[in-house]
Amino acid sequence: MKGLKVIAISAFIIITVNGTAAAGGLFGPPQTVSKEAGGLHTGIGYERQEDKYKNDTEHVTRQNIVYSQLGYGAQNWEIYGRIGVSDLKISDAFSSTQASTTTSKNDFEDNWKFFGTLGAKGFYPFNKTFGIGAFMQGSYYFSDFTDNVSGTHDGAPFTTELKVKNLWDVNFGLGFQATVPYGIKLYIGPYAYYSEAKVSLSADIPGLNFDTRNVRVHNKTNVGGFTGVDVPLVKGFHLNVEGQYSERFSVGVAVTYSY
Repeated sequence: MKGLKVIAISAFIIITVNGTAAAGGLFGPPQTVSKEAGGLHTGIGYERQEDKYKNDTEHVTRQNIVYSQLGYGAQNWEIYGRIGVSDLKISDAFSSTQASTTTSKNDFEDNWKFFGTLGAKGFYPFNKTFGIGAFMQGSYYFSDFTDNVSGTHDGAPFTTELKVKNLWDVNFGLGFQATVPYGIKLYIGPYAYYSEAKVSLSADIPGLNFDTRNVRVHNKTNVGGFTGVDVPLVKGFHLNVEGQYSERFSVGVAVTYSY
């Protein structure tokens, strides 16, 4: 089927681009929002995402993601790209495990960094009401997140910078869709997910979780579920609201326009 070919080609592009693939926004309904005869669509979206990453210890991450989207689809397939910005908060990234080391704060925080996303989906309708689709989506952050912390170790003051670089993720999933009156699409399904980054300090401080080595951190849980609703508005506009759950719950909203 043409939709599956589109996914396969997009998968090759995403996997072969160096570092490609971090949270890139909503998955959306399995069926394209583009017109059946084919055409472009654009959109804007926001997602509040939470996750849990681990190395030797576990850390909860929180992101506010804002993005714009440009896509092309026809009938039962779609490809799209996104560009956006996101902040990043990592809980207890600066917490000390030694009484001799104290820090000015526990959490890592940095503001808006740019990312890019590529995605594709294919859809197979069983009838006019029910259908199933598959998708993949990958994102990559173009710059590093950084934050400074100060404190004392054995009474001596210090300042060090924590850097999070090469943050990326990739998602694969299946979505089951039901179209109800007024063209509203309800959907739900499972997905598989992997994300990682490299984290390092500018100076080794005893008692802190990270050091000057590039430590690889990755998401704790690799599977999850998502559900959402896509509501046609007026003159080609759609409203999409979606929730995702893996280790933590994430929620987002997007508005698209089909040309």
